[in-house]
Amino acid sequence: MSDLLDLALTGHGGLHRWRELTRITATMSVRGTLLRLKGHPDGLPSVQATADTAVPRLVYSPFAGASRGVWEPERVTVETADGTPVQQRIDPRAAFNDLERGSAWDDLHLLYFTGYAMWNYLCTPFIFTMPGFTTQEIDPWDEDGQRWRRLRVKFPPSVPTHNDDQVFYFDGDGLLRRLDYTSEVVGAIPAAHYCHDHKTFAGIVIPTRRRAFPRRPDGTAAPAPTFIEIDITLALPFRASRRGNDD
Repeated sequence: MSDLLDLALTGHGGLHRWRELTRITATMSVRGTLLRLKGHPDGLPSVQATADTAVPRLVYSPFAGASRGVWEPERVTVETADGTPVQQRIDPRAAFNDLERGSAWDDLHLLYFTGYAMWNYLCTPFIFTMPGFTTQEIDPWDEDGQRWRRLRVKFPPSVPTHNDDQVFYFDGDGLLRRLDYTSEVVGAIPAAHYCHDHKTFAGIVIPTRRRAFPRRPDGTAAPAPTFIEIDITLALPFRASRRGNDD
């Protein structure tokens, strides 16, 4: 691991603690200009998102009027409480290919986009230690009187994300302050995504307020619109017990 990645892992609670976990559940709201433009003005106003820590998988509860929405890389499903599918789509990323930039999203588009995004966000920076990731520290960045160290991360094809080459900004304590990406499924619009109000939940440090803005060619963020707004009010990391249950 690079020196910066090691600092980031420590700053967010430590890799040893993370590897004790099986999943993490966060109570949150997800909204913003992007979701309004895509036909979901309320976004996800109050939802629980449960992310597996070892594999890409996230479950929303509730979702789209049903008990839950399940995101996995190759399938998204809206289910009743007993697991009966209400809506389902195989190869969900391909469903974005024929959409025009101004086209509305159905519930399964929304589930795929927010599902992979929230799984990435809840599991960063620990997923960078998974097989297939490569990291490289690049030149630091000065913003608002602060200097942030930057880590360039290349994602493997097995991990759905906005795009496979992203830049993550960390402060002197190893806390994530910003990430830059270009979301392919929304027309490859460059974004600068800021992270605020880090809090510790059962030993894991999570930014509880996130805001994403358009990113200018010089790397600075435009003040508006706010593409995505995420607010987390509670997070509960779970670890496997000796009895095979979660506590």
